[in-house]
Amino acid sequence: MKKLQLLGNITPAQFLRDYWHKKPLLIRNAIPGFKPLLKFEKLAELATLNHVESRLVTMRDGQWDMQHGPLAELPARSEREWTMLVQGINLVDGRADELLRQFRFVPDARLDDLMVSFATDGGGVGPHFDSYDVFLLQAHGKRRWRIGAQEDLSVVEGLPLKILANFEPEEEFVLEPGDMLYLPPHYAHDGVAEGECMTYSIGFRSPSFQELGEAFLQFMADSIDLPGRYADPDLQPAKNPAEIPREMLSTMVEELNKVRWDEEDVAIFMGEYLSEPKHNVFFTGPAKPLVVGKFMEAATKRGLKLSSKTLMLYRGKNVFINGESFAVGRADKAVLDVLANDRRLDGAALANATDDVLEALYTWYQDGWIELG
Repeated sequence: MKKLQLLGNITPAQFLRDYWHKKPLLIRNAIPGFKPLLKFEKLAELATLNHVESRLVTMRDGQWDMQHGPLAELPARSEREWTMLVQGINLVDGRADELLRQFRFVPDARLDDLMVSFATDGGGVGPHFDSYDVFLLQAHGKRRWRIGAQEDLSVVEGLPLKILANFEPEEEFVLEPGDMLYLPPHYAHDGVAEGECMTYSIGFRSPSFQELGEAFLQFMADSIDLPGRYADPDLQPAKNPAEIPREMLSTMVEELNKVRWDEEDVAIFMGEYLSEPKHNVFFTGPAKPLVVGKFMEAATKRGLKLSSKTLMLYRGKNVFINGESFAVGRADKAVLDVLANDRRLDGAALANATDDVLEALYTWYQDGWIELG
């Protein structure tokens, strides 16, 4: 595995072994000559949209305030100490999607999104910690980071942001464009803009087991099969009418213990759950879709690529795309694995696809899930 400048000239395997979930890594010049992919005006425009998640954080007279988007108005750029955060930039800009995909040495099942933080001089969101891993790439201007591995993660009560009550920084760095800082989960940090600046955050998914458990039980509700109905032919007269009979309770325990799941059930749940687009993601098919024959001709010439909004995963014989799952045969699996891993498929590969796969690809094209190359 080759060394990556992105990771400070170490291999992904070395990074994952020595730093991932363990300790911070400062990488100077991770992306040489890096420049912001979107101008401030474009970010501000995105923040006004309903389907784009955004926040405005301000500090005035020692008081923190946070506003959730859509953000119709922003403070003047000349005003100090405010920050605009825009999530999911990778969903609306192809170059941002390409940048996010540079981090695919971590599986897609864990990769979340690219957030852009624009701040005026002195701007930041206060000392805090994240529950997930994050890479902080400086895109424009300078930001001073203070970080610390403290165990006390208590936050100040009554604030709109989760700000650490007792922040104890141990190290301090000033990041310039192209520099990047990796932080593991629960590592305390505080970034303050020195002049106007932009920081790109590459975040990772880290769902809680509680969240996964609740979603899994909902998923299983569609597949359990418990035939029969409760009956008590040997019922005795009730001494205490309000008490639930022991026999009734025992019967229910016995029946509910028949609910079983195996690794494949969990795999299908995980694939559907992790590939489900976020609530604010909407797909738009082509305005004038090609008829199926013309689509196949064009796909054979130009190939296909996944929409930047599409999440595609697989495990075993199951393929998952945008929250849907299906089992496929070996030949089709080989074609779809390439599409999932490379996020594109050249025209020649379509020659090996069965009619079932070609039909699925055409449906996905009509739905805006895939596009012609």
